[in-house]
Parts: sequence; C-alpha cells; structure tokens
Amino acid sequence: MPGLHSRRSSPLDRRGRHLAYGLPIVVVVVALAVAALVLLPGGSASRGSGVNARKPIAAHVASVPAIEAGVLPWSLSAPISREIVLPGQGTDITVAGGLTSGQATVGGIFTLDTANGRLTATGTLATPVHDASAASLGAGFSAFGGGSSGSVATVQSVTLSGGSAKATVAGQLPAPRSDSSAVALGNKVYIVGGYTGSAADAAVLATSDGVTFTTVASLPVPVRYAAVAAVGGTIVVVGGEIASGAAAGTASTAIQVVDPAKRTARVVGQLPTPVEGAVAAVLRGTLYVAGGTSGAGGSQVPALNAVWAVDPATGRALAAGTLPQAVSYAGVAISGGRAWIVGGQNGAQMLSTVEMMIPNAAFGTAGAPGAGSPFFGSKLLIADRGNDRLMLLNSSDKIVWRYPGPGEPPPTGGFYFPDDAFFARHGTEIISNQEENHTIVIIGYPSGKLLWTYGHPGVPGSAPGFLNQPDDAYVLRSGQVSVSDAMNDRVLIINPNKTIANQIGTTGEVAHIPGKALAYPNGDTPLANGNFLISEIVGSWVSEYTPTGQDVWSVHLPIAYPSDPQQIGPDLYLIANYASPGGIIEFNRAGQILLQYAPTSGPGELNHPSLAELLPSGVFMANDDYNDRVVAIDPATGALVWQYGVTGVPGTAAGMLNKPDGFDILGPNGSTPTHPSTG
Repeated sequence: MPGLHSRRSSPLDRRGRHLAYGLPIVVVVVALAVAALVLLPGGSASRGSGVNARKPIAAHVASVPAIEAGVLPWSLSAPISREIVLPGQGTDITVAGGLTSGQATVGGIFTLDTANGRLTATGTLATPVHDASAASLGAGFSAFGGGSSGSVATVQSVTLSGGSAKATVAGQLPAPRSDSSAVALGNKVYIVGGYTGSAADAAVLATSDGVTFTTVASLPVPVRYAAVAAVGGTIVVVGGEIASGAAAGTASTAIQVVDPAKRTARVVGQLPTPVEGAVAAVLRGTLYVAGGTSGAGGSQVPALNAVWAVDPATGRALAAGTLPQAVSYAGVAISGGRAWIVGGQNGAQMLSTVEMMIPNAAFGTAGAPGAGSPFFGSKLLIADRGNDRLMLLNSSDKIVWRYPGPGEPPPTGGFYFPDDAFFARHGTEIISNQEENHTIVIIGYPSGKLLWTYGHPGVPGSAPGFLNQPDDAYVLRSGQVSVSDAMNDRVLIINPNKTIANQIGTTGEVAHIPGKALAYPNGDTPLANGNFLISEIVGSWVSEYTPTGQDVWSVHLPIAYPSDPQQIGPDLYLIANYASPGGIIEFNRAGQILLQYAPTSGPGELNHPSLAELLPSGVFMANDDYNDRVVAIDPATGALVWQYGVTGVPGTAAGMLNKPDGFDILGPNGSTPTHPSTG
C-alpha cells in the first residue's frame, strides 16, 4: 500500500501546546497528525438535567434502531479499495492489501487507530492481493485467496505481535478464489462466495486451522462481492454479483442463510434493490448492510449510500439510514461498538475516506420515514440568508414549508437577509431578524401571516423604534422580544407594544465593561433562569447577564469570532467560531476549552459557522454559512453524519442553500428542544 498513511485535518492547540507525532519509516512513510475533534483534559463537566444533555434522547424507541452514519474528519493519504479490514486491539483495526487508484495490487499491512486516525505500517503480506477474504485466526489472521494478475488459491497466515505483522504462506484453497468473504463462527472460519477466475464458486468452505478445508454447504445463488456476516449460529449472505448463467454480471437481491451445523443454505428473502460490493456489520445484534452498487456495469457504476437492516429470520430488509459518502468494494471492521468502513470506491473513483456506523434510536427506527436523520420525528427550520427565505424540512429532508411563499407575501420593506429564525409560542410563530434590513418580524406558522414588526426596513439607527444589524431575536416567555442590536453595542428587551423594557450595554460604546458596556454583541441566548448568554465579537467575550444588566460571569475565549453561545449543561456551553476554517467549541465558565471541533481540510472543514447547537439525538448541528450547508457532527468521533446543501455551491433548488445563517428544531407537539424556555 505505497504512500498510504493517515491524513488528519488539522493540529489542535491543547491549551497552547501543539501535539506532534514522529514520522516512522516502515516500508512507507507514515505521517501522523492530531485529531480535529479532541476532548481536552478536564472535559468531564456534567451535562445534567434542565438543559440538553449529550446522551441521546430516544423519543422513538423500537427493536431495530436506525443507523447514525458519518464520514470521519480524517482520511487515508491515498485511496485504497478491495482491501482486507479486520478488528484489532482496543480502538485499532487492521488494514492489509488492496487495490490502489493506479490499479496496482499492494501488500502493506497497517494498524489504523480509529480514535485519532493514526495509521502505522506493521509489515507486508507474503503475496500482495486484492479482493481477498480474511478472518481472525489464532494470534493474527488468515487471508484466503484474492486477486493479483488473476484469482489465486494462496492462504496466508499473518501473526501480529508487538506492533509488527509477519506473513507466511500457510497453504492453498481447494481452488483459486477471489471476491469471497470470510467469517468466524465458533472455532471455525467459513469462506463464502467468490470467483475462480472463470466461474462462480458456490461451495461454503470451513477451516479451523487455515490449512485444511471442508465443504459444509452450497449457495443456492452463487455470488461474489456479497455482504456477509455471522448472525447467531448462521451466516447471512446479502446480494452480490451473479457470476455465471444468464444473469452473469448483474447484482442479486437474494438474502441467503447458511446453517453450518445443519449443512444447509437457502434463500430467505429479497432486498428491495439489487446490490453488490456492499459491506455487512452486526451491531447490537442487528445485521446492517451498507453501500455497494446496483451491479449493472460493475465497478464503473456509481456507488450507493443506502443502509438496510436485515432480519435473517423473516428475510425482511428495512431502510435504516444513509451513508454520507456513497461507497462500494470497501473493507469494514467493528471496533468500540461502531462499524468502520475504510476506503472503497464510487464508480471508478477510488476513495480515501473512512466512515463509521452506529445504531442510534434517536436517529429513528428502521423502516420509518426519515430513518437515519439526526432530527428524526422533528422538523428543521433554516434561515437561508443568501436566498432571502425561510424553509422547513421534515426528517426525510423534504421541503414542507417556505416563507415567503404562495399566499405568504413578504412584509412591507421586503424580507431581506434573514440572519436567524426561531420558533415561539409552542411552534405557532416564527421570529426572524433581518440583519442588513435592520428589522425583526414575527410571522404565524404555518399561515405566514405577519404578526409583529420592529425596526425600519433598510434604515439603521439607534433611536426608539430603530435597530442597526439586529442579531438573534427571541420571543421570551413574557411575550417580550430580546435582540442583540449589534452595531449599537447593546442588547434590547422590547415590549409587545414596541417600547423598550430594558437595555444591556451603553449605546455606541464599544467596550467590554461588565455591567456597563458591550463590544459588538451578536448573541443573546435566553437561559432557563431568565438571564441571557451574551457573546461579544470584539475581545471574544461570553457573559451571563440578568435582564436588568447585571453581569453574573464573563469569560474570554481564545477564538477569533464567538457566535451565538448555547448552554448545554450546568457549567457547559457550546459556541461557534465564525472563521475560516471555523469550529465548534465546548467550554465552561472558567474558560476551559473542553472540546474543539476544527478540521482544516476534508469534508468536515467549516467555513464561517454561525450557530452550533446540541440536538436531542446527541449530535452537534451547525450552520456552515460560506459552505452553503447545514451540517450535523458526531462529537464522539468528529464524523460528519448529515448535511443539507451542496458544499461550497450556492443554489435555490431542493437540496441547495445560499449562506444559511440560522436554524431551529420543531419537535412533536410544538416543542422546541434546543430552547425549551422560549419556545
């Protein structure tokens, strides 16, 4: 695997100290860097009751949870496909062999640490192969057959010890076989499916030593490139390419079950769609099958991103989510309760990405509409600033409401530059501030009827009734409206009759003077205790203030541009760093940075994120303003688990955004889970 190493997105500063690793040379240079998501020392603050907790809240619980799937913020330095991937020790997995983007068969053996993306070369296979099957056996693993210039029968034994891998040729299969799968069951390994080089091999082989083999069954539908896993005491074979006969070269829908004890194999059901080159993983007792291709045209066909939950007892397959990166012919291993999908390809494009899958009941239930969504069972409101519109998505990512829209005209003076939007009054109203239009509007939902306005469209000012760049407007429980009047350096609390109830900060005084002056405030999040969490751009301050302007605490954060802080625990806060590259930061009142997500390259890199919140499903959601998308990030791994919008491509069509600058979640029965005290 020449040139393959782990490529991290960015080094992180752990309280001013950059971490670095050495660059060992073992067959290839392995470059190491630091995770883009780090839980820093001291990061054990409680996420307790009263605010959103990190622990996923499963509002829809069923026996088959949907899948949370994400692409990691780090990747391999070189694409690889059709390789061996197996579990290792702790958070490690083993990667061996495979096919490069130059169609070269390689034999490198590597250890990949899924906790941080570090990849270490440990040895080489005795014979370079791709499309081999492998399973753990003894003190290492055995690799069966595979392809080089053609299908081979070689069995390789790999011993893992002390961070090194030693490979030898241990024997031969009864016949050449590539494109097969191997699974461990009991004290034996079974080789299933595959291709001899000229025909399908239907025999299911069993071995306990990797040297001698017996045939225990024959597949009713002989296939190669199938998704195979052990479930209970059986082996489940899903899809695959039909290798011979009239249907040769097409993908199969068959779900086959092999019972080695009974020496039987039968078809128990059908997938809704044909698939080959998918991966299979058993997670929390459920078999999930992900990715692959439709088969017609083989590896030149674009990959799929569907994830299915398969029940071998009934032969049913239920839609359980989607992969952020469509992939086929990848390797997969389970470590730490997650499935790690390494490399693979999308059509002819080889991939260097690593994706993870984990069951998460808060992402829905398999078979339900929206399964796999981070806001399953809720709706997502987006303030699409560059398109001067609000839009509402259901958990299937379908637009179900727009403003302005048919029968819902914009207010006098236009609906321009909607910077934020939040639900109010149990989801019956929406408040939105138009930053560059210097106005606030409240509209009815879903009627779109204009209910209340404040400010003068297109006219900034500081006199009563005027605003200058309003930001983060909320409807309070009292019926009053709070807003950061940014260019006037104040936070206003406005009565329903448009008089000013209270003001925090001195108009026009740009200074951080606790209890007196604010320096360009851009966030005024209402707290459950009636106070406000205020962010100041100048000086990067975050403070808690009472409605009468008393400073409770203030902290300076070592970030470029603090934006819209949120409380997510008793002494735990979340904020976006509105920069390029930007980030998401957890901190406490002492100013400790407890977690930081800040990749500087790859799919997870953020470009001026303006708002980050913790969803009930346990993931961070953020506006990625200048990447024209809204994203969801798994804080445990840093994986990008969802996005709406095409990265860096503004547009108005379904699936596209233009500088989205605000969002809100509307839960069942009009609940607003990310700001329950104001919803």
